Amino acid sequence: MLVNAQSLELTYKGFQNVFNTARESTPSFFEKVAMTISSGAADETYGWIASIPGMREWIGQRQIKNLTAAKYTIANKLFESTVSVKRTSIEDDRLGVYKPAFAELGSLSQRHPDTMVFSLMKSGFNTNCYDGQFFFDTDHPVVDADGNTVQVANTDGGAGASWFLLDTSRAVRPMIWQERLPYEFQQLTQTDNQYVFLHDEYVYGVRARVNAGFGLWQLAWGSKQTLNPANYAVARAAMQNMRGDGGRILGVMPNVLVVPPSLETEARTLLKAATSATGASNPWFESADLIVTPYIA
Repeated sequence: MLVNAQSLELTYKGFQNVFNTARESTPSFFEKVAMTISSGAADETYGWIASIPGMREWIGQRQIKNLTAAKYTIANKLFESTVSVKRTSIEDDRLGVYKPAFAELGSLSQRHPDTMVFSLMKSGFNTNCYDGQFFFDTDHPVVDADGNTVQVANTDGGAGASWFLLDTSRAVRPMIWQERLPYEFQQLTQTDNQYVFLHDEYVYGVRARVNAGFGLWQLAWGSKQTLNPANYAVARAAMQNMRGDGGRILGVMPNVLVVPPSLETEARTLLKAATSATGASNPWFESADLIVTPYIA
């Protein structure tokens, strides 16, 4: 193949097509648990996340809720993955050898948000959220109906494998996926570029500016207890009884269970079996969608 601007552009488009096809065919699950926020700066501050007011009967003047009471900032991070292709391979028309590498690059970029979101979820037992407490904690401060600050839990501890019950039915979700610049496939193929000249190679890669963060802790329950009907029931009841400031019922409805591969059998027995081994009716059959991910293992 004659290497010129036209053939290099065709090569780039061919690699880009392989990259995009792999992205489109690779499953990911972060969108089921995280709200996607478009970022316009180096970081974003979510001052409103703790202060969404409830509805009240309009008597007298409006009661204005300050949406900047809490400060929780997510800074965008820069990510890349890069491969090189020898000029001689393009000259010899051996581009098929590189297609698996570009397909894998596409798959990796599609799975990267899962890596970020679920790894952060796993770290929630020792990572702070907007109220200064660990995301999964036993003493989140909440003001009750009498104006007193009380401690509220969204975890029941334990020492086993972690599993998580979430309410993802709302516009605000338990996790945040923040995008400053989405995943972009790029090339470095100018023949007068110093790297290309010195190495006789063309460079292709993907670049993104993104990050993951915590949303509302009230919409998530983290547990290291044995995953069984009794502990699952405890988590569901605790979430549905969640109250916000002023004692208002939040109406939390858990609908997603996230487990590592080591708990897949227990989770499927809990959610996918209509009856138990003894033939008794399973009250938790299809009570939540199931996500099995290695990123919380």
